[in-house]
Amino acid sequence: MCGIVGAVALHDISEILLEGINRLEYRGYDSAGLAVVGSRGHIQRIRCVGKVKTLIDAIAKNPISGGTGIAHTRWATHGEPTEQNAHPHISKYIAVVHNGIIENHQSLRSLLIDRGYEFTSETDSEVIAHLTHWEQEQFGGSLLEVVQRVIVQLKGTYGAVVMDSIHPELLVTARSGSPLVIGCGINANFIASDQLALLPVTRHFICLEEGDIATVTHHQVKIFDRDGTIVDRARIKVNMNYDAGDKGGYSHYMKKEIYEQPLAIKRTLEGRFRYGKINFSELDKKANALLSKVEHIQILACGTSYHAGMVARYWFESLSGLSCDVESASEFRYRKSASRKNSLVITLSQSGETADTLAALRLSKKNGYLGSLAICNVMSSSLLRDSDLALITKAGTEICVASTKAFTTQLTMLLMLVASMGRLHDMPIKLEQEIMQALQVLPARIEQMLLMDLDIKNIAKDFIDKQHVLFLGRGEFYPIAMEGSLKLKEISYIHAEAYAAGELKHGPLALIDPDIPVVVMAPKNNLLEKLKSNIEEVRARSGLLYIFSDKDAGFTDTAGMKIIPLPHAEEIIAPILYTVPLQLLAYHVALIKGTDVDQPRNLAKSVTVD
Repeated sequence: MCGIVGAVALHDISEILLEGINRLEYRGYDSAGLAVVGSRGHIQRIRCVGKVKTLIDAIAKNPISGGTGIAHTRWATHGEPTEQNAHPHISKYIAVVHNGIIENHQSLRSLLIDRGYEFTSETDSEVIAHLTHWEQEQFGGSLLEVVQRVIVQLKGTYGAVVMDSIHPELLVTARSGSPLVIGCGINANFIASDQLALLPVTRHFICLEEGDIATVTHHQVKIFDRDGTIVDRARIKVNMNYDAGDKGGYSHYMKKEIYEQPLAIKRTLEGRFRYGKINFSELDKKANALLSKVEHIQILACGTSYHAGMVARYWFESLSGLSCDVESASEFRYRKSASRKNSLVITLSQSGETADTLAALRLSKKNGYLGSLAICNVMSSSLLRDSDLALITKAGTEICVASTKAFTTQLTMLLMLVASMGRLHDMPIKLEQEIMQALQVLPARIEQMLLMDLDIKNIAKDFIDKQHVLFLGRGEFYPIAMEGSLKLKEISYIHAEAYAAGELKHGPLALIDPDIPVVVMAPKNNLLEKLKSNIEEVRARSGLLYIFSDKDAGFTDTAGMKIIPLPHAEEIIAPILYTVPLQLLAYHVALIKGTDVDQPRNLAKSVTVD
């Protein structure tokens, strides 16, 4: 994986391809490449390790042009980041770009070597190019027919685009487990793994469904389902703004997106309060009938979204009285599980294309769950299309690989859902009102947290030479500690771990020494006194403490213990608020260490492979 752009037009499309993959930089990648069919009917290809800017410079020195082409940004799965492993891959007159993983690539590689093919890369993707060429040479047929024969031989996931220089007026694309959209233009049509890549050239898109194959020319798009039957897919108009080229005066997208959280949450809350109740206008009466039957919640998610789900578990059980389990989607999909009676599956994903979460959702449909509800930031995502119910957060485009505003808007939506479902399950009206009141002041409370930026920047200097950091929290602040730990390790590359504070005495205390900072979430709640005992356990072993606490919690600075007093927060929304200073801490530590804040090494924004 990571980013695909293809185009067929009556004019040169090289600039469109380059601009498209440049807009997909936020997804994370290690190399880039472009191939077009030139005026003489042969494939011109340039590939580079590193940023798209390196590819742009290379093409400026050796210009290539043509009306049909494909481009790709690669996030390494099979083979190191090298020019040879970069896409597109070529076999004679066939060129291919591919997102996903071909699980049987080794057996296919051996078969193709026996047939006389020479491999120039270590990737699993190159087998698609050679297999396509073999099928064309041996059995003939249209490129569509050839690709149809190829994909039945592939095991795994793919979002692929195939180009044939003998018939340069055509691209063929196929989707299985990895997202693809078709952009519809005037005398031109496009393919991409993310519609954001194509917004400069079209606002009209067709989202391919699982198993679809499509032929794309400059004037026509034909789509076939997995059975080879021609099908119609809805054409949608996208009105979103894409501001990836504008950091808004901030030095990094991460900083910009941290500061956008009050506005993102306001947008997510907008229109959600009506007649003294939480209002989900996109859910009809049938949805309420389904939700009223729910006796249990099963949340499935990965990474940051998993942490949001863990916070929601505390909310569902303590506020609405509904039992709730949270599981990593990557684990759920590979174990034999038993569903509870009248259990609702809730999936969380920023992109809605996370491979493990999608696979877990599809598996749940076979396991007797009452229904499914997706919470996502992308209206046209696969997750929303595959779910019975869907709620859209309105975080806007998130460019930084490390998620910030997508996380806090997920938490905002989850808390609204808790209140809405609680009403269907006899939640006291007073409690629902308290949740609504807390949510309405949430954007202002986050703005207060952002005023701590300079203080946290100064504290970040203490972490510059640290190799390990521990994060502690209790109750719903344990997953917030996990999220703080994840942010720090993602962008600063400091090893960080999070523990439930009560677990210190069961092993982690062995790690405590004066060189390991211990970051503690200490809100003023009913667990504060218990947490103070855990803090004393660290102090007794000469631990170095950094305590993020309500300013009225009664802490004072002492040797080996720094207090970061935070503005008062309503208890219901405090987990969301305490996320913000941890985001700022990770940002400033990474900035001091000089790492790539927005595109950290080895990571991708949208993880569309297993």
